[in-house]
Amino acid sequence: MASPFPNLPLGNARPDAGRFIDAVMGRRPADRPPLVEYLVDEAVRKPIVTGLLGRAWVDPAPGDRAGLEASLENFIAFWRGLGYDFVRYEESLPFVEAERIGPDASQRTGERHWRDTTRGAIASWADLERYPWPSVAAESLANYEYLATHLPEGMGLMACHAGGMYEHLSAIFSYEGLCFALHDQPGLVAAAADRLGQIMLEFYRRLVTLPNLIAVFPGDDMGFRSATLLPPDALRRLILPWHKKFASLAHESGLPYFLHSCGNLAAILDDLIDGVGIDAKHSFENAIMPVREFQARYGERTGVLGGVDIDILARSSPEGIRAEVRRIIDACGPRGRFAIGSGNSIPSYIPVENYLAMVDEARRGTEAR
Repeated sequence: MASPFPNLPLGNARPDAGRFIDAVMGRRPADRPPLVEYLVDEAVRKPIVTGLLGRAWVDPAPGDRAGLEASLENFIAFWRGLGYDFVRYEESLPFVEAERIGPDASQRTGERHWRDTTRGAIASWADLERYPWPSVAAESLANYEYLATHLPEGMGLMACHAGGMYEHLSAIFSYEGLCFALHDQPGLVAAAADRLGQIMLEFYRRLVTLPNLIAVFPGDDMGFRSATLLPPDALRRLILPWHKKFASLAHESGLPYFLHSCGNLAAILDDLIDGVGIDAKHSFENAIMPVREFQARYGERTGVLGGVDIDILARSSPEGIRAEVRRIIDACGPRGRFAIGSGNSIPSYIPVENYLAMVDEARRGTEAR
C-alpha cells in the first residue's frame, strides 16, 4: 500500500511529548496545534501498520507474551509513524458485564461488542455480595509498563483504565437496571459505586507511578444527543466525586487529567471544569456543540482536544476533510490550549484514506516546529 500522502513523513517524526503537554496546558504557544487522538480501531490501524509502515501484523495467541510484546511494538510504531507525540493506551480490569455481539457494520472485522442495556450482573444486595470484584495486581499494568519503558526518544504515554466510572457502573447494573435502581434502591447503587471507585482508584495509584506517563486520559461517556444519561444530580453524587479523586491523584503526581466524554454535558460542564478539575475536554459532535463553539465558551478555563466531527470523517471526501481540518485549526489554533484530531475516535467504519487525510492536513507545517 503506497502512501497517497507524500507530505506525510512516516517514521521521520520528531516526537516531543513535553511540547504536546505544554501546548495543551497553555504553557507555551504552538505555531501549529499538535496532533491528538483518543482511539484508532484495529481495522484502521492494521492496513497502515502493514502497508504504510511495512511491518508484519501480529495477533498474539492467549498466553503468548512474546507475540503480545510484538503487537505492542506495532502499536508504538503506529502512533510514532503517524506523527503523534505520544502513545495512548487503555485496558480494563475484568469486570463481569453483559454484552451483545453482532456483525461489524464496516465489514472489515467479524463482529462488534455492545453493552447490554437491559441485563446486568447486579440487581439486588445479594447480587452485590456475590459479585466477583476484580483486584488490581502487578499483571494488571504489565502492558502499560512495557509501553512506558519501550517508547522512542521524545514520546510519552497517555493512559487510563478502559471505561470510566459511569460506563462500568451502568454496565454492571445495565443502563435500564441502573435507572430503576437509582429510584428503587439508591443505597445499593451507592454501595456498588463505592466499591467500583475504590478499585479504580487503586488502579490509578499504580498507573501514575509509571515512567514517561505524560497525562491521565480516561473516557467516560456520560451523555447522549440532548442530555446526560443520568440526572445531573446523580452524576454529581455517584460519578464526579471519583473523577475528582482520579484528577487529584494525577495532579499530585504532576500530571494533567484529560477527559473524553461523549454527549451533551452542558448541565455538568462547570462541575467537570471547576469541581473535577479536568485540564482538557475531548469528544465533540457538531450536532451538539461544535468544537469551535465549545472553545469560544470554555477555552479560557480548560484545554480542547480534537473536534473533527465523526460524520464528516465517515462520509466526506478527503478534500472535504482537509477543508474542515483547516477551518478548525484556523478558528481554534490561535486561541491556544488546543490539539487537532477526531471529535470522538477512529472507529472501524472510517475510511483509511479519510483518516490519513485528516492526519496529513493536521501535520502540514508541524515538522518545522
